[in-house]
This record gives sequence, C-alpha cells and structure tokens, in this order.
Amino acid sequence: MPKISSDTLWELAAAEVHNRESGGAEDRDGGEAVNERTVLLMGSKAGGKTSILLRCLDRDELAKPTLALEYTFGRRARGHNTPKDIAHLWELGGGTSLSDLVQIPITPVTISCLSVILVLDLSKPNALWGTMEKLLQAAQAHLERTSSQVQKSKPGVKHQTPSHSAARVLPKDYPDRELISPFPVPLLIIGSKYDIFQEFDSDKKRVVSKTLRFIAHYYAASLVFTSIKSESLISKTKSFFLHLAFGLERGKTVSSDPLKPLIIPTGSDSFGQIGSPPTVDVDITSLHAKNPKDLWKKVYERVFPPESTSEQRELKDPAKDPQYSEPQIDAMRAQKDQELEQYKRNAAKSWKGLELET
Repeated sequence: MPKISSDTLWELAAAEVHNRESGGAEDRDGGEAVNERTVLLMGSKAGGKTSILLRCLDRDELAKPTLALEYTFGRRARGHNTPKDIAHLWELGGGTSLSDLVQIPITPVTISCLSVILVLDLSKPNALWGTMEKLLQAAQAHLERTSSQVQKSKPGVKHQTPSHSAARVLPKDYPDRELISPFPVPLLIIGSKYDIFQEFDSDKKRVVSKTLRFIAHYYAASLVFTSIKSESLISKTKSFFLHLAFGLERGKTVSSDPLKPLIIPTGSDSFGQIGSPPTVDVDITSLHAKNPKDLWKKVYERVFPPESTSEQRELKDPAKDPQYSEPQIDAMRAQKDQELEQYKRNAAKSWKGLELET
C-alpha cells in the first residue's frame, strides 16, 4: 500500500476549508447541494436546554448536565434519494458563567447560516432578566466582531454579513420597524418549565409574559413557552427548532394570552398589542429610564429583584461548579492545595529566619 504523506493530508484539509469558505456545499459525487446550518443553544443553568434539544431531535436519551460547551448534530433528508441536510448544534452550559465560549461556534464560516436559541427558566423569574441580558450581549458582541472580520476578509471570499439575519429579512411593513433593535441572526426565545410557571400567581405570570413579549419583539425574535412534560408544547417548540435547524416551515399558531403558553412567531406582535410595562405600585415616570428597554428592566426588577451575583462570581471557576465534580480528582486536588499551602508557610518561615540572621 502506498504511504500517504502528511503533506497530502494537509492539502486535503486545506482544500476542504477552502471549499467551505468559498460556499461550496455539493456532495462528493457532484450531486445536489447539502445545506448546513449552525444553531447555538444557551440559557439558564439547569433550565432544560439538553432535554428540549433531545426531544426536538427525537432522541430517546437521558439528559445529562452540559459540560462547558458541547457539540452534536442532526441530519434530515429533504426527500427520497436526496442528500441529508446537516444541523451543527452547540449547547453552552453553566448559565452565564461561561458566556465567553460563544466565540467557538460563532465564526466567519458559520455566521452566514447561524441561529441562536435562548432558553430561559420560567420557574426562576428573579434570574431571568440577568441571564437573558448577559448571554445576548455576549453573543451579539462576538457576532459584531465576527461580522467585522468577514467584511475585512480577502477579496474574492464569498463571506458576507449574515445573509438571513433579522436586520436583512425584515419587510418594510414590519411592526415597529424603526423602534426595535433586531438581533444580528435569527433568534428564538424559549421559556422552559411552563408546568411549574403555570402555578404562579396570575399577576406575576402577566409580568413575566408581557416582559418576554417585549424582549422578543425588541430583538425581532420568536417566543414560545414549553415544558418537556407536555407533548403538545414540545411539538410546537419542535416546529420552531426545525425551522432554524433545517429551514422547514414553522407552525402558524399564535397565542398571546399571558395566562396561557405563549406562542409568538417573529413579526406577529407589536408594541401596541403588548402595551405598557405591567406595574401598579410605582409611577413609571419616576424610574428615570434611558430608553424603553431600560424602563421594562426597571419595572421587571421591581417585581422580581435580581439574585445576588456572589454565587455567580464564585462559580466562574468551573472547578467549583458542582456539575463538574469528580470525587477522586477533587480529593487529590484538595490534597495538593493543602500541600501547596504548607509549602508556602514553610517558605515564609525560612525567609524570616534568613532575615533575622542578616
């Protein structure tokens, strides 16, 4: 058998990268093009992202805690004897503590076919705004940096700013077009654990529902409430997921009743329908908000004060996060830490002894 040189392998790898960067997506036999899309899932820690993803992919697997950033993929055939389209699926774990990792799935190669799914735990409304704000800011900042890199890329490369981004596909008659700030790529907001949320006081449900409607409309995103315990809600969520992952047509159902699960596709809501921030115990004009989004944040946090960030700062170190625990390794790490501290104390004593002698 002839030996394959490393140069040949590198040439093949380089050719593959060049093919992707040039927009080439035809299969090896020169047949019909294969569509590839990338979906980034992020959201509340232990908010049900993995469970929702597995149900949308029809995988009968036990959901496990996500370790930092995990990758999987899905495939779907468009018809008989046709190549299967591919969805590259990235799931960010750790809530907001590992938001810097969004830079891994967001690249000049993926940005033109990227979508983002934000999963927010409805059963923990006090952490909802902070989680939403930090993750969307992290993703948007890196999307803008990546878009800038693409625009400065070499002449002849077919990369451009996201061709199907929300800012590009909004029709001229889109509701409140001049008042919103579309997210750079298609965005789906999923409110998870609706089975717990539905037991909340009706006034609190109205606050959460109206606020998420405002956020979704402000970013030109779709919004859906779901629960893995409800086949009906999972089915509707799956319709939105398949639309982003494979370009399938999503359902046309719309539900904006705050006392029922929300199902609001992009473009089917408006600020007029949403109304003003839901507050009865404070004068809105006294809040001194800088803009409508800031006003909604101040009102929301009056009802649901944000949680302390001390625990979040502590868990910035993944070694302290319980979901990454490994008893044997952790015990060995603790032993080494003790030995290090003892070494430091002995070194300090020795140094003091040398100072006294001199």
